[in-house]
Amino acid sequence: MGFLDTAPKLGQPVRISLPSIAGPAVITDGEVPAFQLLVDGAWRGADAGDVFDVRSPIDGSVIATAAKAGEDDVLAAIDAAKRARTTFRQLPAAARLEICSDAAEVLGQHLDDFADIIVADLGKTPEQARTEVKATKERLGLAREEVRKIFGEYLPGDWIGDTKGKEGIVLREPVGTVAAFGPFNYPLFLAASKIIPALAAGNTVVAKAPSDDPLALVLFARVLEEAGLPDGVLNLITGSGGQIGGLLAEHDDISMISFTGSSGVGYRIAQAASPKPLHLELGGNAAAIICGDADLELAVGRTLVGAFKNAGQRCDAVSRVLAEESVYDDYVARAVTEAEQWVVGDPRAEGVKVGPLVNPDAAETVQRLVADAVDKGAKVLLGGEVEAAYHQPTVLVDVPLDAEIIWEETFGPVLAVARVTDLDAALEVANGSRYGLDSAVFTRSLEQAWKAAHALECGMVHVNDAPAHGVGHFPFGGHKPHSGIGREGLGYSIDECTRVKTVVLPT
Repeated sequence: MGFLDTAPKLGQPVRISLPSIAGPAVITDGEVPAFQLLVDGAWRGADAGDVFDVRSPIDGSVIATAAKAGEDDVLAAIDAAKRARTTFRQLPAAARLEICSDAAEVLGQHLDDFADIIVADLGKTPEQARTEVKATKERLGLAREEVRKIFGEYLPGDWIGDTKGKEGIVLREPVGTVAAFGPFNYPLFLAASKIIPALAAGNTVVAKAPSDDPLALVLFARVLEEAGLPDGVLNLITGSGGQIGGLLAEHDDISMISFTGSSGVGYRIAQAASPKPLHLELGGNAAAIICGDADLELAVGRTLVGAFKNAGQRCDAVSRVLAEESVYDDYVARAVTEAEQWVVGDPRAEGVKVGPLVNPDAAETVQRLVADAVDKGAKVLLGGEVEAAYHQPTVLVDVPLDAEIIWEETFGPVLAVARVTDLDAALEVANGSRYGLDSAVFTRSLEQAWKAAHALECGMVHVNDAPAHGVGHFPFGGHKPHSGIGREGLGYSIDECTRVKTVVLPT
């Protein structure tokens, strides 16, 4: 008997319901819907006719097929994006913003359909899926705020001898064509957060949908079409990243790479893309430090959200908790009690808070990290089992510092708790990771909060809360190579998608 026999039972077989705008993007005359590529304004299959199955991690069933793009399809998409550059760049910025605004309206009209597709395709709970769609709609609406960050600059020349009699105007222009790679864990929002600022800045885009769950992004391209985006400006391809990602990265007509995903894949893309501009959001290994004076009720609640939300499949998830000796036992006892409320099972069932991971291999990877920690002396106080794509929410305590889970990205629902003597010891462990994306510190002391904030080697520090990036009002990104380069966020994403040109004029 597996743990799923005692969890909320799997419901009806997973099926997807298409929004009315799906139209030409999906062929519906087969056993399951067949999702197409978007190249130069035309929805079509792959040149070679290849497709791949899209399976729901909820029950492993095939819910759709998607076109498996090959080299010819990628080259056609890149060529279309290149040819569309001039006319799209000439489109007034106000018109580009109007497209984003109209797209927000269209997406809002189909919010429930998009949420249902994310539930089926990734296994998120309906609440989490709706939150993702709402955040995407909000990001479209905030494009108007982003473009306010596209500043030029005037530089008088008479301050320096060799520029006397001249003046400089510094312009920000679109880079050209952006290749946008979206990850599986937020299949709509994170890819859209690359596409939206790229379009707002006047770039064309070739977007690669995540292979495990491509459906929402394909339909998002339809949303932008309905909002009036011209043909060829956005091209959407689906297929194996291993087969087509390198071609996208290295092609001379791709001007910039924007990628969110694993450190290993990010490194390979960076190598292929060199010396193109890169925005890479890679791995995370967020430490949550629990100081001796922390509000433990708050710390427990927020760290469990940080570890278990979205089944732990978040780059900003709490990967390890470093609790000071004086509060360690109390924190652990409270965490176990609270974690029992995080029910795992079919995400469509009432009361379920943790659905499956993206696929069974991902669940097994998490289980290997848990087993390694146990082999080295850690104890499982709750959960710890895996079945199919489901991994139980797990509380792992007394985790030794030589356990792999202390240093690697977990990407699963595990609260790994290690004991430290004081804040200085916690900071040493936190900074020992090769990752540097997010961290958190729980304390009532402003002095300790500031000490941790200054000392932690990461791109974002959260005080008395779990890491979260939201729609990007606060900028985020990595401080160490394994966590990437560049910054996401309103305005900051626009900066990544523009380049500086200096015009020197005689006075």
